[in-house]
Amino acid sequence: VSTQSTWVAKAFGAGADFVMAGGMFSGFDESGGDVVEKNGRKFKLFYGMSSDTAMRKHAGGVAEYRASEGKTVEVPYKGPVEATLLDLAGGLRSACTYVGARLLKEMSRRTTFIRVSQQLNPV
Repeated sequence: VSTQSTWVAKAFGAGADFVMAGGMFSGFDESGGDVVEKNGRKFKLFYGMSSDTAMRKHAGGVAEYRASEGKTVEVPYKGPVEATLLDLAGGLRSACTYVGARLLKEMSRRTTFIRVSQQLNPV
């Protein structure tokens, strides 16, 4: 999840007011979707609210004037979400500290992005 928290921090640093994180939270106990088992592994069905699955389940089907967007996928079952939320919050706190932002809404004013074209890492 630490990789995911960096993308969320970059979005706020670039000026986003919110992030769409449905995929990040899919597969957890607290997320919607049915648990299915295949070859001894557990998965949760994940679908966006504009998908065919969601429209059939919540709106009685896809209306004639609409097209379904997205798809239904099986994501690995992840258990409870608490540790992921704590990791995400910790990553955002660290990012705020790195750029000197006391509040999340200050990140865009304090963040500077630098393009790196080469990186030397002898390790």
